[in-house]
Amino acid sequence: MYPVRRACLILGLFVLALVWLGPLLDAWRDSFSAHMLAHMGVVAIAAPLMAIGIPLGPTPDANRTFALPLLASLVELVIVWSWHAPAMRGLAQSSLLATAIEQATFLAAGLFLWLACLPRRGSDTTGNAAGAFALLLTSIHMTLLGALLALTPRPLYGTGEVSCFGVALSAQQDQELGGVIMLLVGAAVYLAGGLTLFARMLATPSRETG
Repeated sequence: MYPVRRACLILGLFVLALVWLGPLLDAWRDSFSAHMLAHMGVVAIAAPLMAIGIPLGPTPDANRTFALPLLASLVELVIVWSWHAPAMRGLAQSSLLATAIEQATFLAAGLFLWLACLPRRGSDTTGNAAGAFALLLTSIHMTLLGALLALTPRPLYGTGEVSCFGVALSAQQDQELGGVIMLLVGAAVYLAGGLTLFARMLATPSRETG
C-alpha cells in the first residue's frame, strides 16, 4: 500500500506544480474559467491525491471523528464562497500576493477537508458517515455556486473580452464556462468521494460480523 500512497502524493504535487507554475495563473490570469481550472485542480485533484499519500494516524475519539469532517466542510464553504465574491476575485486578479494567498487557502482548505474525511486506521461506521456527509455537503455547495455562476444573466467579474487557451471569450461566456467547470469537476469529485465513503459505511457491518 505504501508505494500507492507515495505515487498519489507525487502525482498530487505534480498536478499542483502544473497549476501554480503553468499559464492558468500567469498568461491567462484575467480569465475566470482559467482561474476555475486552477481552483479545481488544487482542491479536487491535487488535494485528494496528496491526502491519500499522507500517512494518517489512528482514529481519534468518536466526538472528534464526527465533528472534524463537518468543520472542514464549513471551512471549505467559507473560503470558496469568499474568494468568489466579486471584490475578492478582483483583488486576486490584480495582485500577485492576493493570488498566492488565495491559492494557499484553497490548498489548505482542500487538504483539511480530505484529510478529515478519508478513512483512518480503525475507522468505524460513524467516521465513514461523517466523512461521507461532509463530502456530499461540499458537493452541494459546489453545485450551487457553479450553477449560480453559470446561470447569472450578467457578468460578475468585469465586462471585457478575455483569452483562455487561445480562445477569445466575452466576460459572460468566460463566467459561464467557469461555472460549468466547477459543476463538472468540483461537484462531481466530491460527490464521488461522498458516495464511496457511504458505500464503505454500508459494508462495514458485514466485515465486522463476518
